[in-house]
Amino acid sequence: MTDRFAAYVAIDWSGAKGSRHRGIAIAEASGDGPPRLVRPTHVWSRQEVLQWLARRAAREPTLFGFDFSFAPPLIEKGEYLPGEPGVPGTAREFWAYVDDKSTDEDLGAASFLELVHRRHFYFGIADGVKAEFVRFRQCDARLNAQGGRKTASAYDAIGAAQVAKASFSGMRLLNRLHGRVAIWPMDPLPERGSAIVEIYTRIYIRRSGLSGTKLRSRAELNRALKGLGSPPARLRFEPNDHQTDALVTAAGMRALARGEARAFDPEGLTAQIALTEGWTFGVL
Repeated sequence: MTDRFAAYVAIDWSGAKGSRHRGIAIAEASGDGPPRLVRPTHVWSRQEVLQWLARRAAREPTLFGFDFSFAPPLIEKGEYLPGEPGVPGTAREFWAYVDDKSTDEDLGAASFLELVHRRHFYFGIADGVKAEFVRFRQCDARLNAQGGRKTASAYDAIGAAQVAKASFSGMRLLNRLHGRVAIWPMDPLPERGSAIVEIYTRIYIRRSGLSGTKLRSRAELNRALKGLGSPPARLRFEPNDHQTDALVTAAGMRALARGEARAFDPEGLTAQIALTEGWTFGVL
């Protein structure tokens, strides 16, 4: 396939409270070279990521990937937050709603979960039965049917594996980028220029031939990169798991975009799903 993008950037995101986040890591894969970390010693803010991305997107056609859910499930029950009046029913409008209702610093969204719509999110056993809160999107169900094992729900706000805070803070970011950079599949993939997609690192680790969920050393990282057809990363230190997630995903995005004819036309993605729930890049 013709290489549509000059570079592939993976961003390991964080929904943590505060203004600086050690959980954010950014990696870039350009041309046929090894993926590299962007400012590996820097502790990023979410606002800085937004500003950096906007500048980078304008410089050359780049595919950016973020590892959070671009919208909550809607198809299953017909609403994002069932029973709540005034909540929009499309992803773009919902991003604006989350952004407007959140009062946290640096695009955080903990207030949205903890105060504004508390009853929809599971924070622990005092909330009742966890299964009554957990719902998944259509692309998550498809990934699980393929053996992808995506188990975290946007309504699960407890524990280290929870993705709720990251996803809702990410929706605030997407609201600020809407109209500036195409956000797929809510926006169609443009013929030229940059675009943003949702990513899930485990997809690329599986595609590399490894069976684990985390890469915790340079040796493991480079085995995964080799499986994705990428040169090894040139690191002088042992990376943390946020950095390995970003590095392997940048290389995986490049391999997928170049090698899969249906990368942006996956089976099961309908117009309704695109506008409401979105899709994870790599679920085919």
